[in-house]
Amino acid sequence: MSGGDAKKLVRSPSGLRMVPEHRAARSPFGLDEPPWVPDKECPRCMQCDTKFDFITRKHHCRRCGKCFCDKCCSKKVPLPRMCFVDPVRQCAECALVSQKETEFYDKQLKVLMNGATFFVTLGTSDKSELMVCRLSNNQRYLVLDGDSHYEIEIVQISTVQILTEGFTPGGGNTRAIGMILQYKVPGSEEVTQMKFTAGEDFSCNKKLSAAWLAAMHKVSK
Repeated sequence: MSGGDAKKLVRSPSGLRMVPEHRAARSPFGLDEPPWVPDKECPRCMQCDTKFDFITRKHHCRRCGKCFCDKCCSKKVPLPRMCFVDPVRQCAECALVSQKETEFYDKQLKVLMNGATFFVTLGTSDKSELMVCRLSNNQRYLVLDGDSHYEIEIVQISTVQILTEGFTPGGGNTRAIGMILQYKVPGSEEVTQMKFTAGEDFSCNKKLSAAWLAAMHKVSK
C-alpha cells in the first residue's frame, strides 16, 4: 500500500471507522458522518412519535443522524460508504438504502477493480487501442493500460452512456457492447470523450466486459 493510500483506525460516537490518512485520498463514493440531532431536541421518536423515558431509550441512526426508539432503529447494517468496520445501527429507511449499497460494494466495485479489456477510441480519432480498463484500488481513478496509459479521476467524469445492441421495438433482451465516457481535463473546462467497445475476438471475454459495463452504469448513478 502506497503512502497516499494509507489508512488509520478512528473512533467516533457512531463506531470504529477505517479511513484514509489523507482526506484527498478519500473514495468519491464515501459519505461524511451526519451531525446527530441533539438529545434535547428529540423528546419523541422521529418515526413513531413514542415519548422517550427511562424505559424507552433513544438511539441515533448512524446514516441520517435522527433520533428513534429501539423498535424504529434496531437494525445493524454495514455502512461501507462511511468506512465503518462493523455493522452500525440504522433506521429502517436508511437500512434499506445501505443494504442496496452493500451489494454495490461487494459486487460491482469488485468487478470494476478487477478490470476488463476494451478497444478504446479517444475523441474523434478513427483509430482504437486495445486497453485493460479498471478502477484503482482507492476507487478514485479509472485506469487504462495499453500502449498508452490514462488515469481519469472519477469525480471529473461528466457523462456515461452505455451502448447496447439487441433491442427491438416490441421489447427484448439487450446486452452492453460499449460505453461513451466524457470527462473534464483537470485544470481546464475542456471535455474529452472516450469510446469503449467490447472486442469481438475470442481473446476478449464478452461476459466479463458486459459485467464491467453494467457495473460502470451503476457507478454513474
